[in-house]
Amino acid sequence: MESFFSPDMFLLLVLLLGVGLFAGFIGGLFGIGGGIVIVPALYAVFGVLDVPDAVRIKIAVGTSLATIIITSWRSVSTHHRHGAVDISLLKSWAPWIIAGAVAGALLARVLQADALTLIFAIGALAVAIRKGLFDRKKPQSGDDLAPVPGGAVRASLGGTIGLLSSLMGIGGGVMGVIVLTAFGRTIHQAIATAAGFGLAIAVPGTVGFMLVGWGQAGLPPLSVGFVSLPAFLIIASMTTITAPIGANIAHRLDDTWLNRIFAIYLTITAGLMILDVLN
Repeated sequence: MESFFSPDMFLLLVLLLGVGLFAGFIGGLFGIGGGIVIVPALYAVFGVLDVPDAVRIKIAVGTSLATIIITSWRSVSTHHRHGAVDISLLKSWAPWIIAGAVAGALLARVLQADALTLIFAIGALAVAIRKGLFDRKKPQSGDDLAPVPGGAVRASLGGTIGLLSSLMGIGGGVMGVIVLTAFGRTIHQAIATAAGFGLAIAVPGTVGFMLVGWGQAGLPPLSVGFVSLPAFLIIASMTTITAPIGANIAHRLDDTWLNRIFAIYLTITAGLMILDVLN
């Protein structure tokens, strides 16, 4: 019992509380589920706990996906009250996103830890470059919306969003926002609808990471496969407080500033992850 109240455990608790509060705010603001914050933060936290490198990034990703279930639900509910979620689009893309998320969880079992870390970092960097340098389309408004592709294009894009987002533990917001704005949706509509993508990824992704990580050596205490229950409970409880705040602020900010802040944040995060792998 003394070890539980040790300075290290107190610091861990404080860090997880802080990660949860910040992740919820970022998730609501950008519709990204907070995973872009949670994965590198948990990666560092589990390093402090001496979790083996072979499973550390996988536990960070799996736990992140679990928290995204809560964050995305709160975020998409708030955006829906603003009338910004395209429900029909979300329903038509969800099956392909779910299939991709399941494939990502299965692939995570066989990927090396460094490879999974680099997938996260390079993916985040690519998104940052796209948003920071090339996102210059004039937003549509009202009923004058550009059509989003269906058929094979929808299946391939949805499956790719699910696959890569599951591997990165970031929910569907990051890539969903890029795809939807590329097809002419406003940043606010893209963020709101992509928050729903996060649910379609996080639920099957979490179950998959639990199953493929079952019985793995080196897992921290109270883990179910590649999902840490203590980290999930602490972070998820905190994100429910700040996710609605971020979502409400998103509707008050200028589109240009949202894009710029998004790009800068992702660039910093990606750079730190790449440096960690190279060191």
